Amino acid sequence: ISFVQDTSKFWYKPGITREQAVTLLCPREAGAFVIRNSSSFHGDFGLAMKVENLPPGVPVQAGRDTVDELVRHFLIETKAQGVRLKGCPNEPFFGSLSALVNQHTVTPLALPGCLRLPDRDFDLTKAHDLCDALTGGSTGSSQPPEAVGTAFFLDSVEMESLTGPQAVARATSVIMGMATRSMPIHVHLRVTGQGITLTDIYRKRFFRRHYPAESISFCAMVPDVTRWPMAEDKPAAKMFGFVARKAGSVSHNVCHLFAEEADSPGHRAESWVQASSQILHLC
Repeated sequence: ISFVQDTSKFWYKPGITREQAVTLLCPREAGAFVIRNSSSFHGDFGLAMKVENLPPGVPVQAGRDTVDELVRHFLIETKAQGVRLKGCPNEPFFGSLSALVNQHTVTPLALPGCLRLPDRDFDLTKAHDLCDALTGGSTGSSQPPEAVGTAFFLDSVEMESLTGPQAVARATSVIMGMATRSMPIHVHLRVTGQGITLTDIYRKRFFRRHYPAESISFCAMVPDVTRWPMAEDKPAAKMFGFVARKAGSVSHNVCHLFAEEADSPGHRAESWVQASSQILHLC
């Protein structure tokens, strides 16, 4: 299970759309898959999987490419007992997405075939070009600007009315000065014009949190002299944070601090701050 969890940043893409999932998978081998948050069923997940052949009795839809049709979609429902493929009576409940993925790499159960764990991250731009070449057409569409990826959520500190660099500095001082620090949480970050959404990948502390754009007043790096200590075999990570108005309050703010995932170049602290500032139009 631990190996599956280590690769989850490659196959768990909460913020992508169904169409982007097709674009990512259509150039890949059978068994390639991604899991995203369902946009239609709150709290559930969508599993997109590339198959070798169309299932018996499934016709190719008019106006769609056969390559696109080879990406099949399944709903993973969330219940008190855990997660499982919806509408499949021979599917058991699993305690986590990683456990579900692990089992389906061994046996397909209700799926058309076994899942294949990715050994590297998907590149949406390259996948788009390859998918275009395979289908002979364009899969692209005009999308609003957004930034998606992963980071480590450290903690949140209430600021009263304080915002700006002073808020980030105070939150850093409080968190770094704690006698017992909270364990960092591996989260998926999505920044859009509507705000910032955090998803706790392993649901250790929460499921999902959303901070509306109008509540966010500041985003910045923590000065480089202060870094978050990582595991013994990894260098200390750069930190960043954003300030958002406390839910239900008119003037009280909360600063949320993160550590970058340094071994993933697209998820550096500088990239998050730059993208957030541009997308949310922060000064």
